[in-house]
Amino acid sequence: MEARTAHALIRFGLGPRPADPRPADPRAWLAGQLDGPDPALALAGHGGVDGLIAIREERAQAGQDVKVRDRRRPMREIFQADTAANIEHLISTETPFRERLVWFWANHFTVSVRKRTCMGLVNAQIREAIRPHVTRRFADMLRAVMRHPAMLNYLDNDGSFGPDSPAGMRTKRGLNENLARECLELHTVTPASGYTQTDVTAFARVITGWSTNADAPAPGFMFRANAHQPGSKTVMGRSFPAGEQGGLDALEFLAAHPATTRHLAFKLARHFIADIPPPDAVARIESALISSKGDLKAAALAILDDPKAWQPLTKLRSPFDYTVAVVRALDLPPTNRPDIPGIMAALGQPIHNCPGPNGWPDTAADWAGPEAMMRRLDWSYAVSGRVPGQSPLSVADTSLGPLLPAATRSEIARAGSQREAMTLLLASPEFQRR
Repeated sequence: MEARTAHALIRFGLGPRPADPRPADPRAWLAGQLDGPDPALALAGHGGVDGLIAIREERAQAGQDVKVRDRRRPMREIFQADTAANIEHLISTETPFRERLVWFWANHFTVSVRKRTCMGLVNAQIREAIRPHVTRRFADMLRAVMRHPAMLNYLDNDGSFGPDSPAGMRTKRGLNENLARECLELHTVTPASGYTQTDVTAFARVITGWSTNADAPAPGFMFRANAHQPGSKTVMGRSFPAGEQGGLDALEFLAAHPATTRHLAFKLARHFIADIPPPDAVARIESALISSKGDLKAAALAILDDPKAWQPLTKLRSPFDYTVAVVRALDLPPTNRPDIPGIMAALGQPIHNCPGPNGWPDTAADWAGPEAMMRRLDWSYAVSGRVPGQSPLSVADTSLGPLLPAATRSEIARAGSQREAMTLLLASPEFQRR
């Protein structure tokens, strides 16, 4: 395996499996994964409709004379089934670069099950609002996310009322600024754009009425005109009309804003290239986004075309990335796999359970504390006990190839047992990087 091939499989992928073909043209192999629809969309899964029905069912049970221990937990059932399916796809996918992009954008638009009602919705947002748009315009993804039941529920926009709307005046309920604030601060322009609290409030007014009709036979997004703040609003110097169209216009404006483009370019470069991304790499991605009018496929190709993206690996794998890479490298069958969500949680990154809407961090300093690295070492030893028949040096060759230094290879060869040798490989600095 050549070094450039190893980079394609590790930096841009999820780590190689033993049987994976080694592409003759790594860049073409990666770029080809961006063509056509996402293969995961052909797999079975629950949608936002199912999640909203599950919320409705659990609320109905809470109002009935049913003992807590006897109640069904449809939201949890959906979460567990869809999370298991997503993990299986991560382990078996033949389009790992595309999958990395999916999870990058899922983290950018974080929804967390720390809000319990999101359990039946979080995977649906990935399926319905992220996957279809990974190679399309950012504006399309932003619109799909902002109108998805998961985000509307997570950031409470379904409980936001225009103070002067008919529903607001009748119920005495007012604005909830959560979704507007996080959209500006995290998803689009960031504070670097100079927006003010007045802009946050105005944007919250723009998207009043963006809600869900949970009681409908097939629930989903609904614009509630009677909860919408009447009149035009001004956000960051731009005026938007009343009604649902005003919100759509505002999202198009925010998606195309220069501050948004710089923010996205920086995050992509930091994720795929370096914790402190090279300015010229950021500029390359930013230029691709500008010239393509926000096309995310063009941005992904710009990353592949940056020379620094093919230099030695420096990024530390997050617990999510590390767990998936280990299972892929050892080619563990479903019957011999550990509890992958449990391991991710033990290593500090419980899946879909981020503390806040800012998502999981993306730099080594956030994951490389002494206790965190000891947990990785302990798990490396535990999982190495599941593969007594595998040769550590063979796994090293298929998982790292030329990226494994001679000194590390020598230490693995001199280990006192097969399990210790495998532990040395999985806990090595080289395996920890992507």
